[in-house]
Amino acid sequence: MSLHESTHDTTLSNRDLAPTSPAQRTWSTYNYIALWFSMSMEVSTYMLASSLIAGGMNWKQALGTILLGNLIVLIPMLLNAHAGAKYGIPFPVFVRAPFGLRGANLPALLRAFVACGWFGIQSWIGGQAITAMVHVLWPTTTNMPSVLWACFLGFWLLNMVVVWCGVESIRFLQSYSAPFMVIMSFTLLIWMLRKAGGFGPMLSAPSQFHTTSSFLHFFFPSLTAMVGYWATLSLNIPDFTRYAKSQESQIVGQAFGLPVAMTLYCFIGIAVTSASTVLFGAPIWNPIDLLGRFHQPFVAFLAMIALLVATLNVNIGANVVSPSNDFSNLAPRLISYRTGGLITGFLGLAMMPWKLMSSFGNYIFGWLVGYSGLLGPVAGIMVVDYFLIRRTRLDVYSLYHRGGPYEYTRGINPRAIVALACGVFVALIGLLVPPLRWLYDYAWFVGFGTAAIVYVALMSRAAPESEPTGPILQRIEATGGEEA
Repeated sequence: MSLHESTHDTTLSNRDLAPTSPAQRTWSTYNYIALWFSMSMEVSTYMLASSLIAGGMNWKQALGTILLGNLIVLIPMLLNAHAGAKYGIPFPVFVRAPFGLRGANLPALLRAFVACGWFGIQSWIGGQAITAMVHVLWPTTTNMPSVLWACFLGFWLLNMVVVWCGVESIRFLQSYSAPFMVIMSFTLLIWMLRKAGGFGPMLSAPSQFHTTSSFLHFFFPSLTAMVGYWATLSLNIPDFTRYAKSQESQIVGQAFGLPVAMTLYCFIGIAVTSASTVLFGAPIWNPIDLLGRFHQPFVAFLAMIALLVATLNVNIGANVVSPSNDFSNLAPRLISYRTGGLITGFLGLAMMPWKLMSSFGNYIFGWLVGYSGLLGPVAGIMVVDYFLIRRTRLDVYSLYHRGGPYEYTRGINPRAIVALACGVFVALIGLLVPPLRWLYDYAWFVGFGTAAIVYVALMSRAAPESEPTGPILQRIEATGGEEA
């Protein structure tokens, strides 16, 4: 009996949630490097970097903040990725261990909710890029709002088509588009370098912070936003590492791909935004608005094509795979990966992404920092449960069947729910109580630490669970710890 067949329970599993088979373990180190390069080299990453310049940092301060934030988030990323590569299970199944077979729906839906918002944001950015191309080709459409909405909905439909084609289309798309995006990004950098007169003028914009206190006041929430940017993927990274050929493939690929890709592309965003200050007298944080300042149709058209490819890449890879699995986890018999992807698309529209992206302040301090307070506590519980409580041992059979060690109280672990509530409360209380605003500025860190400490304290008082002895665990251990 195969691993996939032995876990088939229609109340807790379907083809998309079941552990991956050896034949499905096709992702190599290059695929994970390509994954991070293709997901990093897109418009919202560029705007992440450019917003720091617009907020007053110089290029060294901005690049240092970004690098530090990505090195921090890489830690929970690799820790949570381990279970996916070892057991071949996706995030909504992995999170059943700490939260229970039914309780896992709560963190899964929190992650799905954030992904829906990102899906809407990326679709809006893609629609703006198409609109800019239309304006270049047909200048008479410049003052027609209906063109923007038509392009937005058209790009949204294109994403839905890719979703319908399945997860392998993501690997194919990213394997070939990553080198293309590297070339196009450096082309944009060189073009702006010539316009600004070299790196000297390009990076000469000074910091707008004249005291250490004023800088730190902006730095700490910005660092939280940098961590929050990939806080989503740090939870659902098992959705990708479950396809890894080995642990080494995903560890090396991610440890190289994430910090290098983010730092490289953010430098491009920082340099180009700094150049916009030299050329136009003010930092332009949105690359679509920046390209519209240059009246060179061929250059603008080529750049917009690059933006579309990048946006499609990250939208499908980062914002569809996880919520599709999360929604499927709610009702595996009724919701497939494709159906979950369609739900994601429609909720993304309902969250009105045009408001979330109306300014760099809304983007950084509203959206990124805000949702990090929801996801940080989930990450804290997942990490301490898997590494401290279970010592990386999971009973995969019981993750798909009722009545085992993950049943807790009618399928819900109340200790995990309490820890999650405490983490979210402490992280977000600063929004309502001004003297505690500093807690919100550190939302991801505060939520992660609070939830982790409360969870370990509560679980240490619980009656010890029986050692996992399911038939699938026995088979995995017999093959040396990996089903690949």
